[in-house]
Amino acid sequence: MMEKSAKIYVAGHRGMVGSAICRELTRQGYTNIITRTHHELDLTRQEAVEQFFATERPEYVFVAAAKVGGIQANAEALADFMYENMTLEMNVIHSAWQNGCKKLEFLGSSCIYPRLAPQPMREDCLLTSALEKTYEAYVLAKISGRKYCEFLNRQYGTDYISVMPTNLYGPNDNYHPTHSHVLPALIRRFHEAKVAGAPSVTCWGDGSPLREFLYVDDLANLCVFLMNNYSGNETVNAGTGKELTIKELTEKVAKVVGYTGKILWDPSKPNGTPRKLLDVSKAERLGWHYKTELEEGIRLTYQDFLENPMRAER
Repeated sequence: MMEKSAKIYVAGHRGMVGSAICRELTRQGYTNIITRTHHELDLTRQEAVEQFFATERPEYVFVAAAKVGGIQANAEALADFMYENMTLEMNVIHSAWQNGCKKLEFLGSSCIYPRLAPQPMREDCLLTSALEKTYEAYVLAKISGRKYCEFLNRQYGTDYISVMPTNLYGPNDNYHPTHSHVLPALIRRFHEAKVAGAPSVTCWGDGSPLREFLYVDDLANLCVFLMNNYSGNETVNAGTGKELTIKELTEKVAKVVGYTGKILWDPSKPNGTPRKLLDVSKAERLGWHYKTELEEGIRLTYQDFLENPMRAER
């Protein structure tokens, strides 16, 4: 168990996941949380990361920093996604090990699992068949980080764990019109259509893919729970165990936003993986369960979007 005064470093604290972890740690009474902005510490620079760890020597580390984006962003910057993610995660994990970090938690993504993995996807289906090409560069980096944690545990006896979240959404999300993930992109698109009085909104694909969504504050609660209650080489899936089609999702978002126009589909655009449902039985056996239902989570996220308009410019 982490002491309330333990020195805890959250890498990526300004992002959606990292900021949620900081909120959860504060909520639970942890008082010694260390953060650095990208300007203060560029995690892709090995020497800078090594100096930071040698000076601060955090006892616990959450690796929530990452270069993330939707289908279009990944397709346009394959090399950037692979290089930046692999470099920053290796720098942080390696420096944590070099400086005696007691425990580290690496956050990946459910897209690390094979494109056509048996559903729902169990933790042990990793690397059993071909990956989804759309996110291949990002996925290869995340698999490397997860495996590096496992290999350090096996070779040096560290206590480094990995968490693989499903699709996330919530406060501090990225609402960029082309580089965001599906749910925040829909929030922005329907909001702008409502404001403009647009008669219709066109969405990518045909609406048939099945997806699962987890509110980011629920993920943060699981992350702290696992840091205190789990050790092992195998990852832990983070999700709800529930899925819906993208078409059903768009209807929910439109309802919350208050958009009443037509929803059209552009089948010339990619759908992505047909289905991505996580098997969350391992987390449930450990004693954790999500709290926020999807429609309530969308409402909270839309409220955050309205209260922080500058996020739409990112």
